[in-house]
Formats: sequence, structure tokens, C-alpha cells
Amino acid sequence: MRASFSRQAFMAGLGAEIAHLAPGEVDLVLPYRPDLTQQHGFFHAGATTTIADSASGYAALSLFPRGTGVLTTEFKVNLLNPARGQRLVAEGRVVKPGRTLTVCRSDVFGIEGDCRTHVATALLSMICLEGLED
Repeated sequence: MRASFSRQAFMAGLGAEIAHLAPGEVDLVLPYRPDLTQQHGFFHAGATTTIADSASGYAALSLFPRGTGVLTTEFKVNLLNPARGQRLVAEGRVVKPGRTLTVCRSDVFGIEGDCRTHVATALLSMICLEGLED
């Protein structure tokens, strides 16, 4: 899982890192950088949804058989609050595993000191693909 994540140039470019990894669970952390913001200084929705997607994808992959890969087939995101803080944390969790499709949820939180603000919730479907080893 960590080797696969390290091969994602986009995640490296964003500065995202794996903070938690367990079967069916992955948390990603994205530190604040001005170049990840929109015009009001909040994290851009693209950065928020990207880490939500990847956290859920890796949560699903953690339950897939060896020799398979993961791709997102569908997702819906609710942006709940402005995404601000020293960092964002995306908590990806498998809701319902399946042979072909796995349903996941990601909750994204803005962290500022001890304050944790729920900024987004995503519901995602992931497909397990044979021969596409991650």
C-alpha cells in the first residue's frame, strides 16, 4: 500500500501522506500550502476531493486480493464547511466490501490546533480490477 501510494506523482505534488493504514481504513494528511488554496485562502475543493478519493481508494484496496488494482467508478461529495486549517485529514473507510464494487466513505476534517472541523463527506464506489496491480 505505501509503495503504491509513493508512486502517485499527484499525491506527492500535493504533499499528501498516509497517517493511518488498517484493513478497510486509510487516513491521508494534507498540510496547508498557499498554492493549494482558492481565492479566499481556503483549501481548494479540488484538493479536498482528491484526498477524499484517494483515502477511500486505498481503504478499498486494502481489502482487495493481491494482484488487483483499484479505480474510482463514482463519487459524490458534500462540502460542509470552508476547508481551512494547518492541515486536512481525509478518513477513508469501507462501508460495504464487494467482489467487484466496494462502497466507501471519506470524511475530511480541517485541523487547526485542537480544533477539528468537518469540511466534507464523500460517498464513493471503487472497482476491483484484476491484472492492474497497484
